[in-house]
Amino acid sequence: MAQVNWKGVMPAVTTKFTNDDQLDLNMFSVNIRAQLDAGVHGIILGGTLGEASTLEDEEKKILVRHTVDLVDGKVPVIMNIAEQSTKKAIETAALAKEQGAAGLMMLPPMRYKSTDEETVAYFKAVADSTTLPIMIYNNPVDYKIEVTLEMFDELLKLDNIQAVKESTRDITNIIRIRNRFGDRLSILGGVDTLAMETLVMGADGWVAGLVCAFPRETVAIYELVKSGRIEEAAEIYRWFMPLLELDISPQLVQNIKLAEVATGIGSEQVRLPRLPLSGAERQRVLGIIEEGVRTRPEIPNF
Repeated sequence: MAQVNWKGVMPAVTTKFTNDDQLDLNMFSVNIRAQLDAGVHGIILGGTLGEASTLEDEEKKILVRHTVDLVDGKVPVIMNIAEQSTKKAIETAALAKEQGAAGLMMLPPMRYKSTDEETVAYFKAVADSTTLPIMIYNNPVDYKIEVTLEMFDELLKLDNIQAVKESTRDITNIIRIRNRFGDRLSILGGVDTLAMETLVMGADGWVAGLVCAFPRETVAIYELVKSGRIEEAAEIYRWFMPLLELDISPQLVQNIKLAEVATGIGSEQVRLPRLPLSGAERQRVLGIIEEGVRTRPEIPNF
């Protein structure tokens, strides 16, 4: 079985597009290099921020293969699976492995609100089909399906289900998971505005969003917390919060892509039906981003 060390900062990277709606691998590469230079610990492709629901299979193949070549073994490349059917999810897992992905992140079935039994069966079927290690994405707020501790009791019978992206918005759930499963299940926080609290409570890592535009600051918060330098981490986190709030919005992709433009490591192109921000909302978001860039903190050595 392939190995992934489910720890540290793992950016859920955006997918870059050209003006004529093709993959923009040049700008994508600029961003990935910035992530690696900042010291991230993994790269996650094709998540919500990656506009997963609009990507074609061939594009997913290109993205995985290109990223694997680019990172050159420095960090694991994780492919997200967000599919409507078990059959398609199994095919996507195979595609990811063929192109060199080191692991998978998995959402419950899309569009259909599956029962607990159906959700467990879905995850197990995909896990049974692959040797790749898997992180379950638990986000009942956005996806209306919660993966409960009882469901994890069943899922953890499979060795390659190894981690959870914890996005319930309930910090105490981290403690419950740790009390129940010890180190058997790695925990990565998945909500930017709760990231530091999640790490302080013992999470192993952070699947981050605004890291796409601000990788150094994101990695600094993680490293400082893990070194016990809580006040220094909190100072950066306080600066970061208005920006992090751009992640908890239906327009998170547009917001974060605008931030990437401001820091010189991205472009604003989104794929229809998403449209770039306009009007008063655009001005509001730009104001937050400009203030964040203007007041970027000094990063201490860690």
